[in-house]
Formats: sequence, C-alpha cells, structure tokens
Amino acid sequence: MSDFRIDIILYYIPLLLKGTLLTIGVSIVSILLGSVLGLIVGFGRMSRHAYLRLPAACYINFFRGTPLLVQILLVHFGVVPLLIDRTDVLVAAILSLTLNSAGYSAEIFRAGIQSVEKGQTEAALSLGMNRRQTMRYIILPQAIKRMIPAFGNEFIVLIKDSSLLTIIAAKELMYYANLMRGQYLRIWEPYLTAALIYLILTYSLSKLLGWWERRMNQSEQH
Repeated sequence: MSDFRIDIILYYIPLLLKGTLLTIGVSIVSILLGSVLGLIVGFGRMSRHAYLRLPAACYINFFRGTPLLVQILLVHFGVVPLLIDRTDVLVAAILSLTLNSAGYSAEIFRAGIQSVEKGQTEAALSLGMNRRQTMRYIILPQAIKRMIPAFGNEFIVLIKDSSLLTIIAAKELMYYANLMRGQYLRIWEPYLTAALIYLILTYSLSKLLGWWERRMNQSEQH
C-alpha cells in the first residue's frame, strides 16, 4: 500500500466512469422491466388457478434459488442466441438482470398486496367496484407505498450484482477495473476505486430513497 499509484486511477477514470454509466443504465432498465414482469408473476403467484399459480411459483423459486452468475451464463450462451441467432452482451446483461429482478419483485408485490387489510377489498366490492377496479384504485396505491423500501433495496442489490456481468465481458464498471488490473498487474488501485464508486452509488441511492419515503409520509400526514 505504500506505493499506491494515484496516476493509474487518474488515467483510468474516464473508462471507469464510462463503465459506471453502463452499470447505472443497465440496472435502471432491468429494475423497470423486472418490476413489470414481477407484477405479472406476482399476480400469477396469488391466483386461485393452479395453471397460473404453479408456473409463477416455479419461476420465483428458480430465479431466487439459483446463483445469478449461472443465470447470466445461461442467458448469454443459451437464451440470447435462440432469440436473435447470435450472442449480444448488452441484451444478455439486461435480460438476465431483468429475469432475476422479476423473481424478487414478484415476492415484493405479493407481500405488499397481501399486507393491505382484506376489509378494504370487501368495502370496495360492497360499494359496487369489481375486483379489477378494487385492485387498481384501492389496493395497489396503498401497497406500492409499502413496497418502496423493498424496491429500493432490490435496486441497490441489483447495482452491486451487475458486477457479475464482467463474466460475459459487458463493459460495466468491473470490466474496466479488471482491465486496469490486467494492464498494470495491480490489485489495490482498481478494486478499491471500483468499491468506492459502488459505495457512492448505493449510499446516494439509499439517501434518495430515504428522502422520498419521508416526503411520502409527510404528504400522508397533511
């Protein structure tokens, strides 16, 4: 550590920032798509029909119960070539993170929806609303407020887990950190810098989510 070289970090900063932008972009797209897919899977998981409930349960168990690294490799080398007849790193990166995030988002949606008191559903039905209207106007607005902390944690986890995309040579933050290590045969400079950038991203996001949650609580009180 006595010969820690700042000049290496300064030289690689533009590339590390480029990788950081890809990390953020892939994570945002994946959490958004994963939330949409997770909502669908979550409704399937809560369905009374076994032909919807069982596939949804299998999906959740697979993506929550297997390593993300294995999922990335399966998507990159197996699924993507079947879809577009060639490998594509960016498509594989987004698809693998989306599928993984959907498995966790589905459980977040299920827990959030089921946390709303059943009496509210009964009251809405007694007022003449059908089940779809009840879910849209009564249950989901309340459930989503309760889901915000869980979705914030999921986004933070997704940002950190995106570092695994380096295994398929996606040019995110860890890709350039590994490139830096390989070029200079140094350990501390690339990985401490990458760790600091991840820390800044996740800490900033956690503070932003905390601020948003406080604002929502204040608006409810008023």
